[in-house]
Order: sequence, then C-alpha cells, then structure tokens
Amino acid sequence: MAEALSDRRREALIEAGLALASELSLPALLQKIVVLACGVADARYGALGVLGTDGMLEDFITHGVTQEERDRIGHLPVGRGILGALIHDARPLRLTRIGDDERSVGFPPHHPPMTSFLGVPVRLRDRVYGNLYLTEKRGADEFTEEDERTVVTLAAQAAVAIENTRLHDDVRRLAVLEDRERIAKELHDGVVQALFSVGMALQGAESLADDPEAIRKRLGQSVGAIDDVIRDLRNYIFGLGPGSVADRQLDRALQDLVDEFRRGSDVAIRLEVDPRAASEAAPRAADIVQVAREAIANAVRHGTPETLSVVLALQDGGVVLEIEDDGKGFDPTDIRGGGRGLSNIRQRAEAAGGELEITSSKGEGTRLTLRFPG
Repeated sequence: MAEALSDRRREALIEAGLALASELSLPALLQKIVVLACGVADARYGALGVLGTDGMLEDFITHGVTQEERDRIGHLPVGRGILGALIHDARPLRLTRIGDDERSVGFPPHHPPMTSFLGVPVRLRDRVYGNLYLTEKRGADEFTEEDERTVVTLAAQAAVAIENTRLHDDVRRLAVLEDRERIAKELHDGVVQALFSVGMALQGAESLADDPEAIRKRLGQSVGAIDDVIRDLRNYIFGLGPGSVADRQLDRALQDLVDEFRRGSDVAIRLEVDPRAASEAAPRAADIVQVAREAIANAVRHGTPETLSVVLALQDGGVVLEIEDDGKGFDPTDIRGGGRGLSNIRQRAEAAGGELEITSSKGEGTRLTLRFPG
C-alpha cells in the first residue's frame, strides 16, 4: 500500500492548490501549472501538453527551456512517441531512461538531453485537458513513486482550476452583455470559495492513505461538490437564481456550508441556528450564506484557527449572523489586511441593508457580526 506523502510534499501541494485557485487567467494558469509541477517533483524540465477537441496537442507550454532553445528546436511537438503514448493511454507513466522505451522516437536537433521521465494526465472525471511531462529528476537518476503521487494530486488540482478558469471566462463574456457586477460578485463569493473548500478536502485525502474506503468516500464527496459548483455557475449565467441557496432553506444551506468546510479542513466548526431567525432572514438567504462562506474561507485560509463558530440568531428585534474564530487575527485598520474577501463582504452587507462589524487583533482571533434590523 502506498505510503502517505511527506510533510514537505503535503505543504507544497497545499500552497500549489491555493496558487492555482487564485489564478483566473488561463494562459497564466497553464504556465503556473508547469512551474509548480517542476517544483513539487524536483524536475529540471517540464511541459504541459494541452489537448484540443480532436484529442491532439494544440498547445505546448514549457518550463526550464529558454526561448532561444525553443527557437532552435523548431516547431512544437505533434504528439508522437512517449508524448503520444500518454495521449492515447491517459495513465501516469514513469521511466528511468526515455530512450530505452520502445515507443520513444528520439528528440529533434538542438533539443536538450533528457533521460528520466514522469508523465501524468490532467483530468477531471472523464475529461482530459492535457498531460504534464516532467524530465530530468534533480539529484537522482529517476523520479520516485512519491513524485508520481504528488504530481497526480497536483494534476487533479490543476484540472479543477482549468475548469474553473474556463467557466469564469464564459461568465466574463456574458457579463460584458448584462449584469456584470452581480455575476462577478456571485462568482467570487460562491464559486471560487466553494472550489477552495473542495481543494482543501482533496488535500485532506492524503492523510487517509491507509484507508482506501475513506479515500473513495472523500473523492466521491468532492466530485459531488464540484457538480454543485458547476450547477451554481449555470444558475448565475442564465439568471436562474442565487445558486444552491435557491432550492434549500437557510438553515439547511448553512448546515451544508459548514459540512463542506469541515470536510476540507481540520478546523472544528460549530453551527447554531435559531429557526425563528432563519425564517425571518429567508429573503436575505443568498447574502447571508455568501457572507458566511467568504468569512469562513478567509478564516481557514489566512487565520489558521483551531475552532470557529457560526451563529444565526434574533437580537434586539433583528437578525444577527456572527462568525468568530480563534485564529491569528489581523489589524482591521490595515487595508492590506482586509483583502478582497472582506471588501466583498462589506459590499454585500451594505447592498442587503445590513450593518457589518469586524473585531480583530493580531493573535486574538476575529469576530465578524452582520446585523439586519427588524
């Protein structure tokens, strides 16, 4: 049975997942994938072969080869030899010497010498976006099994990021025609944070290496969550309502949200919902859930808390949402400390007629209070 990844590799994958989730430019994302793959596997050279609708290479993004070297090599690969083997059989491939494989067709003139090889498909469910090709393991004659497992995990993160970026591009094109600000806000507040929690859940699967059934369950939950995200995106695009909140009661939506983050992190999250408050706040359900999502994501991502509480209650005739964590906190007067997340929360609270209060200090955790007067 495969051993769990080392702490160094797990930390590198978490950082890589966050880096991929934050990139919404497809060209920049593809280049970042190659660079990160070389980093986590200690490879001197890397490439991402992007597949077109015909299943053949339509782009080839490289790392480690200078532009001058690329110019001397000539035209891009067309998918023959070892590259083609991975296209036609989308499974990880690890070789000690490329030239010893019977499928190898050699390299063109002026190509840097390459010996050890690791290839991994970039796929989401049944869709293969392309393949990662890594060569020349630094400090060793060949890539290891741990290298392979690490790059397979990174490739799964990359596939989600590519899908997210392409869907985001579709939303941006639509936003040019109508309702730009609403769609952009829903995309960031809902979809990006949901994908972040899915990525955290997938990272957590590494700790279950000795329990195949638990891994299968975790992957099944993550695939289901991705399907929910895709459905929400379609709702945003076609104006069918505020995503997943539209077909669930507020208390159920908050419970599902908390469960989502529980699966994706080690933070102990407590939820307390007064049914009367949930009923009273039903017209504002979408805003409340998105504020909660953004606040929890900010806390998990930046505050590294051990515990976090989410409370929806009636207070002084109005509805109050309070989210409190015991993380490292920040200085609310520092604009840089607020970030895009808190800016979105403030805008959403104001648009919904609520009053937002944020209390935090470094080392003392953070409390976010959103009040809707009665």
